[in-house]
Amino acid sequence: MKLRRLACAILPLALTACVTYPDISQSRSPCRMEPGGWCGFVREAAVEAWPFAVAATNAYTGDHDVFAELGATLDRLERLEIDAQAADKGFGYELFAQYRENESGERELAARILSFRGTDFNGLTDIFYGTLRSDHIELALAAFEAERARPEFGDGVPWIVTGHSLGGALATEISVRYPEVRAYMFNTSPFYRSDGMTNDIRRTVFNERGEILRRFARFDEAPAAEAFTLNCGPRESTFAKHKIRPLADCITWIAAYGSKEAAAVIDANADSPMPVRKPLVECGPADKVHPGPDYRESEPCVHQSRRGDEADSESD
Repeated sequence: MKLRRLACAILPLALTACVTYPDISQSRSPCRMEPGGWCGFVREAAVEAWPFAVAATNAYTGDHDVFAELGATLDRLERLEIDAQAADKGFGYELFAQYRENESGERELAARILSFRGTDFNGLTDIFYGTLRSDHIELALAAFEAERARPEFGDGVPWIVTGHSLGGALATEISVRYPEVRAYMFNTSPFYRSDGMTNDIRRTVFNERGEILRRFARFDEAPAAEAFTLNCGPRESTFAKHKIRPLADCITWIAAYGSKEAAAVIDANADSPMPVRKPLVECGPADKVHPGPDYRESEPCVHQSRRGDEADSESD
């Protein structure tokens, strides 16, 4: 049945490789005088979610577009070894420690993050075992339980799960099974097994408008969550919109208007092979330098929907 739905969803996409959507979203034109033209509720959500978007990106270990620098908010932790059978099914995850600054200005451990890798399209293994079958769900539950049971992690520090695409579906499954666990998902897959209403108030989803899996959601309902739809790259194809790194860049960029930690990650990656770039839709030239936290617009920041110098010059 899932195979039939998958085929029905892919067929129309194959006929239209690139779709341009109207330049609208919930986070746009009403807030032109706010930092970057992003509404306050979107900036607040981005400040909360950006570390998990970075962690979801860096679950794709070895890819060229991971974040080179994580800043002071995240540290990568050594995870347990993934056994050969699970690895052969395309299953993967990474562990991170999340830190915050306490009232004394000291860095303290706030949470541990288990970030599930999504589909990497290096063959169809993870699609077969993770979407058409439910093997990855059992692997994800086993991995979470094993990591949480490690003696060195028995200090009561909260756990958070995150993931992109298929990884978001796995994070959903963990949050349903363990109601105390917070979950953040990005361009999340609608293919999951559990009741999507369970623990819905402890899940947050960020989706790029028009990305490919929103077509799949016609056949499977996305899990209930506090959902934000961003329009960061309105002229990209549905496939390009699905990628985690552009969405993570956009969320981190928006967060940096209110978070010095997010701004520090932008600065730290400025000279890396993959710097954090301004979202295409935000006003200003492509090489715009982020103005930092607490910035206020002196004139309307009009989001742009077209590529090229003409759109830049009209929006400056």
